[in-house]
Amino acid sequence: MSRPYKVMLVAAEASGDVLGAGLARALKARLGAGKVVFVGVGGEAMADEGVESPFDISDLSILGALEGVLAYPRVMKRVAETAALAAREKPDVAVLIDSWGFTLRVAKALRAADPSLPLIKYVAPQVWASRPGRARVLARAVDHLLAIHAVDAAYFEREGLPTTFVGNPAMTRDFGRADGSRLRQAIGAAPDDPILLVLPGSRPSEIKHLMAPFEEAVNLLKANRPRLQIVLPVAGTVADRVKTAIATWRWPPHLIEDEGLKFDAMKAATLALACSGTVTTELALAGCPMVVAYKVGAVTAFVVRIVIRTPYVTLFNIAAGSAVAPEFIQENCTAEKLAKALAARLDEAALRERQIADQTAALAKMGRGGPDLSEKAAEVVARFLAKKTPA
Repeated sequence: MSRPYKVMLVAAEASGDVLGAGLARALKARLGAGKVVFVGVGGEAMADEGVESPFDISDLSILGALEGVLAYPRVMKRVAETAALAAREKPDVAVLIDSWGFTLRVAKALRAADPSLPLIKYVAPQVWASRPGRARVLARAVDHLLAIHAVDAAYFEREGLPTTFVGNPAMTRDFGRADGSRLRQAIGAAPDDPILLVLPGSRPSEIKHLMAPFEEAVNLLKANRPRLQIVLPVAGTVADRVKTAIATWRWPPHLIEDEGLKFDAMKAATLALACSGTVTTELALAGCPMVVAYKVGAVTAFVVRIVIRTPYVTLFNIAAGSAVAPEFIQENCTAEKLAKALAARLDEAALRERQIADQTAALAKMGRGGPDLSEKAAEVVARFLAKKTPA
């Protein structure tokens, strides 16, 4: 009697965990119940799809040069544990999701232990923005790339790495069922109360650097706007850190942990203050104007200034070639500057409407309405599995 196919999924951050869960669901739908099982590393979303992670991935959510150096021993321990899991479980294929530093090391460890194991990288490093040499490094480490940006393929295929554009996870987000009134009811807000969505990120380093200026900006806004409702959707990877931080806020925000309510919040929000990342694209899809912020440690900031090749950090700003959403990065990420930009948009509906229109136009340039990335990714993984004969 043949065994089911065994797929290893490895994700080290909240966004990768969601991608891994979507891929697992799509593979089960494509191959049939009982025809595929999963092993690997992930978070709560992947656990719901049957991936029992040998460790908590929250300590792998690392951003910054200094933070990376300090975390190196811990990361290498997790790499060894992941490789040991693969050696025990003997998967038919391994899919390594995002998280460049960790998954590259895992790829090398898996390749050294079993050169015959097919390795698929899901989400490419953004070599069009910085560090183009990573394309060659990745081409030597894995067998196939699942790209979420249409521009990725040219960079990696010229290095000999077969690449499939599967679509951007944020671009396929469906807000058709999101209900702003449901969020207002949940937090006790009146229909005409302005709502500021505060999104400080999903990595511990982002919480560390952004919570203080975000809190101070909220204080400046609330001082003159008592009806302003502050809503803070939180990622599971940093929920404890965020709860600790907001416990001392003068005006504690409404904390949202339910996934459905998070999307309701994006529809309900008058405006958002967001950490740069995938969430900015989601906000734009929801029709929510925003102010974007980012801040890292001094050492990391020095390195980034050397390697970065784009004038903006927000994807739809890059697509538009202009600051559609204002960005406040590093030393410009101050409470006063954030509050000033937010206040202008809270007080002027026409400004918000112009920004929403410009965001929507930029989304069209990014390929809004593309393929369902989980199904497209599952199609590629299934092709690799078809070359295997479960014994």
